[in-house]
Amino acid sequence: METTRHFTATVYVVNDGAVALHEHARLGIRIPPGGHVDRDELPHEAGKREVREETGLEPTILGDAPDVPAPDGEALPTPRYQMCYDINVHGNGSVGHQHIDHLYFATVPSRDIDPAHGEEPPSAWDWYTAADLRDSDLDADTVQLGLEAIAAAE
Repeated sequence: METTRHFTATVYVVNDGAVALHEHARLGIRIPPGGHVDRDELPHEAGKREVREETGLEPTILGDAPDVPAPDGEALPTPRYQMCYDINVHGNGSVGHQHIDHLYFATVPSRDIDPAHGEEPPSAWDWYTAADLRDSDLDADTVQLGLEAIAAAE
């Protein structure tokens, strides 16, 4: 069976020493903003769009693109991580769908969550400090990446 792969972008957004996570209604876990890369987008652009749609905040991606003198190209911001997630695993162990996730860290100017129509409501979001993350029962990768994002934003 062939595995379908979709490109996605996730952004851990930080404000004043805390990272924003929301309860994902379908998955039942707390995660940062993110989603699929549209056909006309680059991964970092998709991440920024997803932050704007899901939180109403304007992100500033941490880390610069390297200066490469490419006459017909441009260097893109490097994700902090690229992750491969199995989305649907069949009973025989084969994987039908994966997300290739470009994971970025960013800062935002405030904690005033104001999602676009149709997104999770502001009440689904919480801000987690480093201590909150360490004391939480969140998935280990979410804790680790949230702590790294907070440290990167300092």
